Amino acid sequence: MNIKATIIVSLLFLSLPRLGNSQNVSENYNSAYYQLAEILKNNQSFKEAVFVVENTYFDDSLSKENFFSYLASATEIIKKWAEVNPLKNYRYKDSGNLLLNYALYHFLKDTTKVATHLGIGIINTPYTYDFNDFFGHKDWSNMFVTKLLTTHKGNCHSLPYLYKILADELGATCWLSFAPNHMYIKNRCKKIGWYNTELTSGDFPIDAWITTSGYIPIKAVQTGIYMDTLSNQQTIALCVLDLAKGYEFQTKNYYDGFILKCCDLVLQYHPANVQAILLKAETLKRIYEKEQKDKFPEPTTTFKDMEELYVKLFDFGYREMPEKMYMQWLRSVTEQREKYTNKQLKETLKGKTK
Repeated sequence: MNIKATIIVSLLFLSLPRLGNSQNVSENYNSAYYQLAEILKNNQSFKEAVFVVENTYFDDSLSKENFFSYLASATEIIKKWAEVNPLKNYRYKDSGNLLLNYALYHFLKDTTKVATHLGIGIINTPYTYDFNDFFGHKDWSNMFVTKLLTTHKGNCHSLPYLYKILADELGATCWLSFAPNHMYIKNRCKKIGWYNTELTSGDFPIDAWITTSGYIPIKAVQTGIYMDTLSNQQTIALCVLDLAKGYEFQTKNYYDGFILKCCDLVLQYHPANVQAILLKAETLKRIYEKEQKDKFPEPTTTFKDMEELYVKLFDFGYREMPEKMYMQWLRSVTEQREKYTNKQLKETLKGKTK
């Protein structure tokens, strides 16, 4: 496959958001829900699921061909970089997987130069952290992979998503993992075991640092809501949650059952997804408040259901990091890299042996 020149420029395939009338929005989101349900049921492509969500938000105005073409081009660049940068002194059977993950990390966090058979030099610049609206409060599309590809700026949602997509394209293994208000990559190699890839800072932090700096109680680790690995199905289920949040952002409709339906589907495949539990609880809270305001004539289980979900969050050890503290954490990730980096992994990647 020829490497396309689109890799060296911003990917301009996003149209301006086109929102139809409320009926069209509802129809589009319900159609996307059933597409995701099928992808989830059959444990299919995370890449496909991500595109379904983001294309739905933009009222079917994205180019699937351009999106997949870009990913294919990126995959070819990563493979070529790996070919000319083999690991030294690594004698384990998983050397190919480790090298592909390192090449992928390099592609995302460093400048990558590749010469083609035509003698044309192709340069891919790093993907950096965007400190503007990193929770998507102002615009939910700031969480999107398509936004990341277009601007080369992303956050702890879009960067790990892109890593996972490209790892799947490469045939390399990796897993998404959660910390409070945060997502990162977990990998494994035979020499050193599990290691973490942090795309915010572009480094490999040790578990102890994530635990102590990330506002993570021991109970939350024990129950598996943080620092655990997500299966492929659980990763696809995140896309259903993204769909619900996109619907919430665009419609503010908490009462037609769509958000609850999405949360229930996520929890079917990932019962410990605290973000889905929290969104469901907060949606039920809004429904209960509306029932009270409208003086609903018949008793409902809304309050009881909401209360049970909040208790479940407590039992899981869920704790949300305040946004100000998260900003401080983001800065410390960059400024204190040497304090928490996995030195054994770095020595392995550089070909040093002990």
